[in-house]
Amino acid sequence: MPPPDAITYRPIGVVRTPWTSREAMPIQPSRSRAAGTVELRPEYAEGLRDLDGFSHMVLVCHLHLSRGYALRVTPYLDDQRRGLFATRAPRRPNPIGLSVVRLERIAGATLHVRGVDMVDGTPLLDLKPHVPGFTEPEGEVRQGWLTERRHRTATAVVDDEAK
Repeated sequence: MPPPDAITYRPIGVVRTPWTSREAMPIQPSRSRAAGTVELRPEYAEGLRDLDGFSHMVLVCHLHLSRGYALRVTPYLDDQRRGLFATRAPRRPNPIGLSVVRLERIAGATLHVRGVDMVDGTPLLDLKPHVPGFTEPEGEVRQGWLTERRHRTATAVVDDEAK
């Protein structure tokens, strides 16, 4: 029996993209124009009802190629080591990724999307419609060290220092 604090998720589908390795993929969906598909398992197809009225979706994925993590990392957009939780680095204690993608069309249990930023075959844990105003906080939004670094490269540079 798993310990009381264990959490188990089972993928509801898979994300198909043009990338077979982490090195060439975009670092965030806002830096990608690439097309991909989200293939839901057939038993979840009914849950797609009414999604076609939304322009964007949030994909919640398991970053299956992520191995280990370090609490101090050099992020893609910087040359200084930062605290892991002040970054969006993919190698984390729980390798969960969030991506907002454009929904182009739905065909059965397959969603055709644009703006993918993950490796082909990434397991999908959940998807939700993106609703402006639901997730944007009120008031001033500060971006910490990223304020000066957002102009850097759009593709991943893999940091393989794991602990």
